[in-house]
Amino acid sequence: MIDPILSLAVSVYHNKGVYSLLLGSGISRSSGIPTGWEIVEDLVRKIAHLRKEKCEPSPDAWFTSTFGLEPNYSDVLDQIAKTPAERSQVLRGYFEPTEEELAEGRKRPSAAHKAIAQLIANGYIRVVVTTNFDRLLEQALAEIGIQPVVISTADSIRGALPLAHSPCSIIKVNGDYLDTRLKNTRGELEKYEEQIDALLDRVFDEYGVIVAGWSAQWDIALSAAFRRCPNRRFAIYWAQRGSLTPEASDLIAFRGATAVTIANADQFFRELDENVSALETFSITDPLSASVALARLKKYLSADTYKISLSDLISNETERTYRAITDSRFSMQTPHNVTGETILKRMQLYEAETGILLALQVCGAHWARQSQQEIFLKSFKRIADQNGPEAGRVVWLNLRRYPALLLLYGMGLAALANSNYRLLKELLDLDLRIDSYKPDEPTAKTLHNQNVLAIDAQKILPGREREHTPLSNHLFQILRDPLREYLPDDGVYDAAFDWLELLFSLAHLDAEVTRTQLREDKAKDPDFFYWTPLGRFFWKRIERSVLKDTEPTTDGILPAKVVAALQAGFCEAGDGTRTDKYLDLRAALGRLLGRVRQQSGIYF
Repeated sequence: MIDPILSLAVSVYHNKGVYSLLLGSGISRSSGIPTGWEIVEDLVRKIAHLRKEKCEPSPDAWFTSTFGLEPNYSDVLDQIAKTPAERSQVLRGYFEPTEEELAEGRKRPSAAHKAIAQLIANGYIRVVVTTNFDRLLEQALAEIGIQPVVISTADSIRGALPLAHSPCSIIKVNGDYLDTRLKNTRGELEKYEEQIDALLDRVFDEYGVIVAGWSAQWDIALSAAFRRCPNRRFAIYWAQRGSLTPEASDLIAFRGATAVTIANADQFFRELDENVSALETFSITDPLSASVALARLKKYLSADTYKISLSDLISNETERTYRAITDSRFSMQTPHNVTGETILKRMQLYEAETGILLALQVCGAHWARQSQQEIFLKSFKRIADQNGPEAGRVVWLNLRRYPALLLLYGMGLAALANSNYRLLKELLDLDLRIDSYKPDEPTAKTLHNQNVLAIDAQKILPGREREHTPLSNHLFQILRDPLREYLPDDGVYDAAFDWLELLFSLAHLDAEVTRTQLREDKAKDPDFFYWTPLGRFFWKRIERSVLKDTEPTTDGILPAKVVAALQAGFCEAGDGTRTDKYLDLRAALGRLLGRVRQQSGIYF
């Protein structure tokens, strides 16, 4: 029988926005937030202390016998603080962390809150019903830029957007801690206002429900709303840690819900989010989807009569990819610790979202005629231009260029496979927007491995800690299959990759250094060199290096592929006859290679 958690993930994925959440105090307990009754009991103890009386072992019974009232928030707080502002300050201490609690990580959104926030951000959950007074879920949503509609009183329903039109609605049936109209006593929990009941009836009638952290033991009116729903349109999943209460068992039997045994809420929601994301990634990278798109592309490339269809195909997939790689999953402000694992996970998610566009761009870079190439260049620029936030963690701000780097390598290799040096040169000459306050600069100057991921960050990627060029090696590995149709031989693929990275290095130097500067630097120091991004070829044996393959013969004749690159305009060669800048930059690059290898203790 299929694991209920997997079944739930499939249901949530295929029914986007259909499932609601019903959350109880178990969601917030791991954050150190007390339950409502625990707060009442603590307040009663404070009153007893002020009166110099003992209230144990039953604070609520002491309060009733002393004041003739069942303890509720209004009456208990009235004994401690007389004004709404004072009462608000008293309650804040239970829900807002002190500096010490912050240092200990308490009263902050838990892993469950963060996973729920991601499910909401990705559109899978739109409605949350909760008995909790705290604002941890709201905080988790705010951290990823989402402002939910919060309904905590009957009068707040009137001005709220309809559930279907709100990206996220949080219904706090027992109130919010900053409003003293909290429901906690048995009498208060037996009946809700008419407007709250009507809203709950809609939720339980129109949405599937995932229950977590709720015992159903005290919330009588909420249980009644759960029971009176006449329809069974969507499934109910009830996640429970340990034994179910009799009330929960009765509701599960009455509604035909599926009970899901969990270790804790943090693990449950994290696993649900990861499983839904895995299904999403599988859908994005579905080989059938990619093969259908490629078949259409090859048809459109075959004749100019398909120019509009070609443009629409590439434009639509470009925009889908752009929306995906700029959504809330790729927040620049994520509070999680940055590790090799988290960096690799984000890279893999970028790769999944870029997969189909990469396949189309690789095919286009190989087969497109000159009249068709502008479509592919515009698509690349759309992905490469930076239009998002300019504040956040540096590693994530830089890594958002990774999809463009992936396309650059893929298109570059495909172009080389067909000796299309002109397309590669145009790609490297494209002016890209890097910052809103800086002028655009060419691809060759701005888009390279170390601008996407600093070398220190590259060296913590799992399994690549001892490599000299981890990101370059990663790209070499993951691009092998997408390029297999165009470079079927592994040895040829390896050589093409090295040649591409050498051209990237030369193009970077070409954009940075003028002929005048070259002459001046040669005059000052014959052993001059310049920094440029390092490729895999830097660490290969000299006799097998692409630098060896591209040097001129003793009589000054250059290899055919170098001539082809120069004729396309690399190193300001014009029609290919001006080879001076190429030779000077290549020599400087050779000296850099020797210096870097010597510093790394490599002498072969």
